[in-house]
Amino acid sequence: MNADGLIELMRARVLHARTRPVSHRFTYRVFCLRLRIDQAPRYDGRASWLFGVNRRRPVAFHFADHGARDGGDPMAWLQSRLDIAGADIDVGAVWLQCFPRLFGHVFNPVSFWHVHDTHGDLRALVAEVNNTFGERHQYVLRAPDGGVIQDGQVLQSDKAFHVSPFCVVTGVYRFRVEHRNGTHAAIIDYHDDPAEPQPLLHTAIRGPSAPLTTASLLRAVGAMPFMTLGVVLRIHWQALRLFLLKVPFHRKPPAPATEVTAAPPRKHP
Repeated sequence: MNADGLIELMRARVLHARTRPVSHRFTYRVFCLRLRIDQAPRYDGRASWLFGVNRRRPVAFHFADHGARDGGDPMAWLQSRLDIAGADIDVGAVWLQCFPRLFGHVFNPVSFWHVHDTHGDLRALVAEVNNTFGERHQYVLRAPDGGVIQDGQVLQSDKAFHVSPFCVVTGVYRFRVEHRNGTHAAIIDYHDDPAEPQPLLHTAIRGPSAPLTTASLLRAVGAMPFMTLGVVLRIHWQALRLFLLKVPFHRKPPAPATEVTAAPPRKHP
């Protein structure tokens, strides 16, 4: 399999830490794909017995698992999200970071679409969020001035979508992405109360990436053969632990009227 630098394998760790009303923290290993979605037509022929795009393989990436979920052009869907957000970007490279489909199963709590302009600068981050109730939402994030997103810059958005029954739909998310020395990180701090200096939740996924090869993917699958199924099992296991710790439980509210929450850049006088 020769991915020609269009698809990367990212070996990473997920960190999740809760600060209130009890302290609760866990980490676990995962592996992700990073794909040049703007080059998707070039994926033809990048298949092996182990991996394929829009093909039945032990490890796979399917257009139908993302975006409009209809198997159509992911770039057309992405452009529709940018248009809704009013983000006028001359789009260049677009990298999608997500979990693959593994032995037919996939669940992505959040996937990150890194939208660069034709000069190579990061101009938007689209966080595609899924909950375990089959609902989805997208946060379209830009720099406060609408310009280039600097490495590690905070991108803030109101919370609009129900994810966990142990959190209410209020407050703000503060997102950050970092790319340093071959290591990628996506960090989300959820602040539910402006009077509290610390976020209620701190979540991060961090790890190095390298061009995808059959050998590297085989090693990852061998180490974590049930990784994607484990994502869902861990969500429910950690929910049970919070329930036993008597963290307040909230019923699921109706889904928001729109799938897109856009964080508009601040207007300068």
